Amino acid sequence: MWILALDASLARCSAAVLADGVVLAQQIQDVARGHAAALPPLAAAVLAEAGVPPANLDAVAAVVGPGGFTGLRAALALAEGIALGAGLPVIGVTTGEALAAALPEAIRARHTVWAVVDNRRGRVALERFAPGAAAAQGPPEILAEAELPQPAGKVAVVGDAAAAVAARLAARGVDVVLTGLHLPEAAAAARVAALRLAGRLPPLAARPLYVEPPAVRLPAATRT
Repeated sequence: MWILALDASLARCSAAVLADGVVLAQQIQDVARGHAAALPPLAAAVLAEAGVPPANLDAVAAVVGPGGFTGLRAALALAEGIALGAGLPVIGVTTGEALAAALPEAIRARHTVWAVVDNRRGRVALERFAPGAAAAQGPPEILAEAELPQPAGKVAVVGDAAAAVAARLAARGVDVVLTGLHLPEAAAAARVAALRLAGRLPPLAARPLYVEPPAVRLPAATRT
């Protein structure tokens, strides 16, 4: 099972090739903007390093969100283009799934995992995973930090809003682990996609997962 995975959901672009559970190649570039230009060379580099043409892949995976509007669209457009040319399926992976899959198994087995993405509007997108689970307990929730639920038991926090959320939970007396895992990587997304391709996770469409409408920036003269 050969999978090319792409991610540009947050302030990073990455691409990876996974073959039968082994990561053959991965390229990562941290970027604040310019995802559409940064991602295609990374995809080409990992395919060349792995020595696999797109036609020999079994699927292409892309992280669908929550995340930045432009980055999500860039990764999905590239994934769909490669898949269309080679006649392959495109598999969606959420940002939280990719983040949770990158944690060490020892942490995932003993902790509830919270994946928290900063929506840049004073709130976070929260995906919750039961200990040892690869699939979230439900769709992402948009919450203000003060509205975060009270978890039962130990919680490991991942995502670009992890530091703020972990501090708030710790102030409530929650046993929380700040993992240091802030941005997803394509290699972890590929592992999730492999589970989905094998039927071990429910299917997920390769469409942007917008938990809130994209912000619209109006010209200064028209703002009220």
